[in-house]
Amino acid sequence: MQVILDSLQARTRDVAKQQTPAETPSETTAPAGAEGRTADGKKGPTPTRREREAANLRPLVPQDRKLAAQQSKEKAREARARANAGMAAGDERYLPVRDKGPQKRYARDVVDARWSVGELLLPVMGVVVVLTFVLPTNMATIPLLSIYAFVLAAIVDAYLTGRRVRAAITTRVGADRVERGIRWYTGMRTIQMRPMRLPKPQVKRREKITFG
Repeated sequence: MQVILDSLQARTRDVAKQQTPAETPSETTAPAGAEGRTADGKKGPTPTRREREAANLRPLVPQDRKLAAQQSKEKAREARARANAGMAAGDERYLPVRDKGPQKRYARDVVDARWSVGELLLPVMGVVVVLTFVLPTNMATIPLLSIYAFVLAAIVDAYLTGRRVRAAITTRVGADRVERGIRWYTGMRTIQMRPMRLPKPQVKRREKITFG
């Protein structure tokens, strides 16, 4: 009996030696932790296209009201600067109603292409004021009388220029299509100094101007 037991134990040991032991993994793959990192040191899963687009979205209106107000002021300032530059250049898109149209442009060009008595009115008045303080009392009336004569000459020149402009437009489009107030518009421009005119002059002195 003892021999049989010894034989069974020996056979059991031989079978155990022949079996290959289960391999113990040297490394255990750690799942992505709360910090979004895997065992190989990389960050969490690559974000999807929708997640990337959501991250790139920016609100059209900034959350900061102060910043939004500042941006609004800057845009308004830029718009005013463009409008002023366009008006000075005679761009029809930026001109006020009183300056729009081919007839008004023609009137401006006629005035700007010539010398007007009225555009010298302010410089002459400045000289007269100085003379009234420099000249003796009995001669102070002379500059005053000369300024009255100069003002009268400026009025006559403005009237004749406006009449000339109206006549040229009438010849081209007919009396019934001439814009109302074109003579007054022309005359008022003649009494302005050239650098102070708006829209700015677009023609040179003595340049030939035609309507249409």
